[in-house]
Amino acid sequence: MSPSPIRLYASWTDAALLEALALDNRGAFAEVYERYWYRVFALAYRKLKSRETAEELVQDLFATLWHKRAQQTITQLDHYLLVAINHRVLGYIRANRVRTHYADYCRNLLVETTHETEEALAATDLSAAFQRGVALLPEKSREVFQLSRLEHKSVEEIATRLDVTPKAVEYHLTKSLKLLRTYLREFLVTVLPFLLFIH
Repeated sequence: MSPSPIRLYASWTDAALLEALALDNRGAFAEVYERYWYRVFALAYRKLKSRETAEELVQDLFATLWHKRAQQTITQLDHYLLVAINHRVLGYIRANRVRTHYADYCRNLLVETTHETEEALAATDLSAAFQRGVALLPEKSREVFQLSRLEHKSVEEIATRLDVTPKAVEYHLTKSLKLLRTYLREFLVTVLPFLLFIH
C-alpha cells in the first residue's frame, strides 16, 4: 500500500514545500494546506465570528497560493499565510461596512421619500379639508375669518371695512374657529399651530 501524499511530505520543511510548490507539486501543496489551514481558519473565524465566511476566505487564500505558485516569493510560509488571511479578513470587513452603510443609506432615503410623500399627501388633504370647512361657515363669519387669517387684517381693519364693531369681529372669529375645530377635529394637532392660532 503506497503512502498518502500528505504523509509523504509531512517531514518536509516549509522552504522545501515552497520550492516543490513552485514546480507544480500538488503533494507539496496538499501538505501546506494540511499543515496550516486550521491556524489560518482559526484566525479568520476569531475575527469574523462566521464559520462560513472564514472558510470562504481560507479557501480563496489557498486557491490563490496554488494559482500564483510560480510567482510567489515567500520566505516564511506561516507568517505569509497569517498576514494574507488577516488582509482578506480586513478587506471583507471594510467591504461589508461599505455595503451596510450603503444599504442603510438606501433604506433611510426610502423612508425619507415615503415620509415626505405622506406629508405632502397629508398637507394636500388638510388643505382641501380646510377649504371645505371655510366654505361651510356662515357668510359673515366666513368673511371675517378670511380677512383675518388669509389676508392677515387686524380686528380694527376688519371692523372698519365691514362697518361693524371690533367686538362683532371677535365674535365672528371665535365662532369661525370653533366651527372649524369641530370640522377639522382629526387634523386638529396639525392645523392649530399654523392656521387657527389666534394672534
